[in-house]
Amino acid sequence: MPPPETLSPGRLRIPVGDLVFDATVAGPAHGRTVLLLHGFPQSSWSWRRVMPRLAEAGLRAIALDQRGYSLDASPDPVQAYTGEHLVADVLGVLDSLGLDAVDLVGHDWGAAVAWQTAGLHPERVRTLSVLSVPHPGAFLETLAHDPDQRARSTYMLDFARPGYEEVLLADDAAALRTLLGPSGDVDVAHMLQRLGTPERLRRALNWYAAQTRERNASIPPVDVPTLHLWSDQDPFLGEAATRATARFVTGPYELHVLAGVGHWIPEDAPETVGELLLSHLRRFPTQAV
Repeated sequence: MPPPETLSPGRLRIPVGDLVFDATVAGPAHGRTVLLLHGFPQSSWSWRRVMPRLAEAGLRAIALDQRGYSLDASPDPVQAYTGEHLVADVLGVLDSLGLDAVDLVGHDWGAAVAWQTAGLHPERVRTLSVLSVPHPGAFLETLAHDPDQRARSTYMLDFARPGYEEVLLADDAAALRTLLGPSGDVDVAHMLQRLGTPERLRRALNWYAAQTRERNASIPPVDVPTLHLWSDQDPFLGEAATRATARFVTGPYELHVLAGVGHWIPEDAPETVGELLLSHLRRFPTQAV
């Protein structure tokens, strides 16, 4: 396997099998590595205000453009986006970078992948930090019993439907813009530049179509040190699953509720995210942070 290729300061091309992932990088080459995973419908760009804070602390922050978002890591079939593939991508990136373990951070779908990676492969995760999304087991449990969370999650069924990308992109992506809400910190133009065609958006939506309850139910409790950030103005993820998550973490666990913040935490509250991430890493050092 060829080594990761540095295209220019701040960008990497990381080969993993037949795929090549794009990534944004900041910080010293030999710093403790933090791998950041974005959610739907974003990219590594969503971490742009958090990464400088990590780099200034001497960390090497790498934000990955995940499967369906990197141009050369975007297969067409829905089944190419199952949880097994998404976790294998993370492990493959670590192998390509020569990393035995990493501090793993995820938001939205990136958080779901981070939970799965930490639960199934704890030897590869030094610490876990998840933004917005609860542990998959807590989410499934809450869906079964909480009408509020079921109502919040109905959009997921639409996103899984073939052809729904056309609905989201109609009328200058009006529905997609509504999904992103009024936050002026989310870079909608950048997002549409990357996912503004039905073909590209469909690959990102394949994440919804490919997931199963059985897979989510199989994720074990996490025993690595875990930081969980949830925002009380999140329209998609309610408090019940957030509170239930503590029962699915057997290692050190810390929950922070961000008051007055919406779903797009890395862009709406980057300073707070940076401070909490650094505090979490300092609590569990493998080297100076």
